[in-house]
Amino acid sequence: MKITKGRKAAPVRAVLYGTEGIGKTTLAAQWPTPLFLDTEGGTHQLEVDRVDCGDWMALEGAMLSLAGDRQGYQSVVIDSADWAERMLIDALLQKAGKRSIEDFGFGKGYTMVAERFAKLLEMADSCITAGLNVLFVGHAITKRCSPPDQDDGYDRFELKLTKQSAPLLKEWADLLLFCNYRTQLVEGADGRKKGRGGKERLMYAERDAAWDAKNRFGLPAEMPMGFEPLAGIFAAGVDQALVATIEKTIANAKSVQQLGKVGDRIDELVSESKLDLATWSRLTNLINARDAELQEPAATE
Repeated sequence: MKITKGRKAAPVRAVLYGTEGIGKTTLAAQWPTPLFLDTEGGTHQLEVDRVDCGDWMALEGAMLSLAGDRQGYQSVVIDSADWAERMLIDALLQKAGKRSIEDFGFGKGYTMVAERFAKLLEMADSCITAGLNVLFVGHAITKRCSPPDQDDGYDRFELKLTKQSAPLLKEWADLLLFCNYRTQLVEGADGRKKGRGGKERLMYAERDAAWDAKNRFGLPAEMPMGFEPLAGIFAAGVDQALVATIEKTIANAKSVQQLGKVGDRIDELVSESKLDLATWSRLTNLINARDAELQEPAATE
């Protein structure tokens, strides 16, 4: 039984959503060494690495590929979550030969969407295990909320997803950031209130009556929009050159005994806080895969 104490550096599960044109994709481009899985063409004006995912199968394929090989990236950005869900719905309709998600029967279509979306989050977790930060970018939509303990309802910002998928994504995330412009209401000469400002961009990391947000990193409730306030949450201290050397040693190992020694050394590096648990898990998987390769000739004989 491997018992660890204290905080452990690990990849970040994040969702970034907000109003149109506020700069969500630009902020996502500042994530550590990101690869964008572009579902809506929103990155084409940015100098970023991308995979254009024109349909749901392309998105799933890209996620599976990265889970098996990070290809030198530290982050994967799905831009955007709501366009991805739209592609999922299109894929389900095409496969079933239906024209609308309602054609599946009362609630059945949306349940199918949620189940398949949950599978995408499992793929995202595989990317986390491989050592990748995972960021979903999303749009915000205004919806009416009527809490059971209130006499009247009110409008609030929510993720632009179906009511079945949105809770899954919010629960999955360790960091849910809402981005908006600061607006002040002032009373005009006619007695009517008008909005002023609207240029200062802010990120919110704690829930409010007007939006959903959360974080498990001790971030302030309100921050200026940018990467600098977030920089401290990303795993640091992992020597990538050391990791590359270990990967090469595993690939070139000629015996199970050699792999055992590598595994012991990896455990030591974790205890010395020189490797995080996500890297430990990925290297352990590589050891197991190489061990299986070495066992094949003996099995054949």
